[in-house]
Amino acid sequence: MITSRLLAGSIAVLALAATAACTKNDEASWPTKPVRLIVPFPAGGSTDVVARLIAERLGQKLGQQFVVDNRPGAAGNIGTDQVAKAAPDGYTLTLTTSGPLVNNKYLYKSMPFDPAKDLTPIVLVGEIPLVIVSTDKVPAKNLKEFIALAKAAPGKYSIGNPGNGTIGHLAYELLRHNTGTQFLGVPYKGDVPAMADLMGGSIQAISAPITAFIPQIQAGKMTGLAVTSKKRFPQLPDLPTAIEQGFDVEAAVWFAVAGPAGLPRPIVDKLNREINLVLDSPEGRSKLEQFGALVGGGSPEQLDTLMKGESEKWKRIIEQANIKLD
Repeated sequence: MITSRLLAGSIAVLALAATAACTKNDEASWPTKPVRLIVPFPAGGSTDVVARLIAERLGQKLGQQFVVDNRPGAAGNIGTDQVAKAAPDGYTLTLTTSGPLVNNKYLYKSMPFDPAKDLTPIVLVGEIPLVIVSTDKVPAKNLKEFIALAKAAPGKYSIGNPGNGTIGHLAYELLRHNTGTQFLGVPYKGDVPAMADLMGGSIQAISAPITAFIPQIQAGKMTGLAVTSKKRFPQLPDLPTAIEQGFDVEAAVWFAVAGPAGLPRPIVDKLNREINLVLDSPEGRSKLEQFGALVGGGSPEQLDTLMKGESEKWKRIIEQANIKLD
């Protein structure tokens, strides 16, 4: 009886050891089949284009196809949720944005996943800072002068944004809160109608991602009042940051690669290393710059820290402004 028990115990230990060894071998040899990279937005956008470059380069380096799968809907929640609910084996990943990774949790009453609990951060890909722009119809050459004008005439100066709950809207609320200035916020359905009204004089400024406004500012058709990044934007070196002008306003839309919770560390490290190499290449930098994005990179821990910090900041602003999308 004792011998039988000892034999059974030995078999169990050997089975566990064999399972652990197989798991380690699987992780070391990953990937052994095609990997799905879900982009929770339509094809053709900046996130999709960058995802396809990364997928192509990963496929070339790791010897398996990385297939970009567009799953748009619910401000990125639908596609990101598919990754959150996938098996943590490295064969379902996402290149998603700060909306599903941070902001949407506070904008929607019900979320199908919790990004902090259901996803594994892998690497920050890039970030697009916001810009606050005006025209020569407003006698302000920078944000400091614009704030002074608005404080002297509360409620007179309006700032448009690309839509309710967008990062442009959140940045407007952050600006309003941190400067104690009474603006009139005007949401639009995208950048284009907001730009038309700005040029026509219906609104006095816009808060939105910088990409669409770079050529307008460079051509002198619009006045850049401030960029909302830590440092000046390389393509517009003469445009000061909001922080430089004395206003604690920092905002960006950023995008990152993530996997399901529980993704093995060897797979995370392999992905992080290879994607960093893509981002640091001339081709990677050029592709990001094409969309007005600053190159990301760094460790999974740095992305995790970013997600936590952004979560705290935008939770406070969203609750104070009572912004809801459903």
